[in-house]
Formats: sequence, structure tokens, C-alpha cells
Amino acid sequence: VQLQASGGGTVQAGGFLRLSCAASGRTFSRYSMSWFRQARGKKREFVAAISANGDDTFYADSVKGRFTISRDNTRNTASLQMNELKPEDTAVYYCAAAEGSHYVPYDYGMDFWGKGTQVTVSS
Repeated sequence: VQLQASGGGTVQAGGFLRLSCAASGRTFSRYSMSWFRQARGKKREFVAAISANGDDTFYADSVKGRFTISRDNTRNTASLQMNELKPEDTAVYYCAAAEGSHYVPYDYGMDFWGKGTQVTVSS
């Protein structure tokens, strides 16, 4: 699966952004999708995951209630709606895919990665 993330940018604290991940090359509906992020000087961390059919989602505590992950298997896309953004959300965001139906909330479980998209939240 080839993944392409987009939608990053610069926003003020309290604002919102919507990230998209376009997939191609294989049957998208066979893969769970996840978002990770990496801030400068820090380790990559899990953000959110969604099962292959979209029925189940899972979030890091730091984004729960503010971020929403979704997917459209008819359009081979996954999205991350980010509301109430905080300066600590500033990072490069990556989408990733893991073959299988259940969501996978850890980076070593991913089979494919997209290039990141920068999100900057100013205070």
C-alpha cells in the first residue's frame, strides 16, 4: 500500500486541522489505519487507530476527546480531524497501515508508512 498524508499546516492554539491519508496499490479495506506523530527531539508516538471496517477506534489519552479518526473504504482514504489544537500537538504526523481487521496502536505493528505532514500549533 502506498500512503500519502496531507492537510498539515500552521494553526493557532484552539484551532483545527483535518489530515487526510490517501491509499493506493492494494485493497484498502484489508488494512487497519493508524496515525502517529513525532515532535522534534522526541520519539514517535501513537495518536489514533481505526479498524479495517471502521467500526472500532482507539486514541492516545493526550488526544482523546479532541481528535477523531475516520475512514472511507470506498475512496481509499483515512482522516484525522484535530480540534482544540494545543502547542504540544506540534509534530510531523504520519499515517500507517497494518494488514488485518483489528486496529494496531503501536508503530512496530505497521506494514506501510506514508511520508509525514507537518502540523504546527502556535500559542
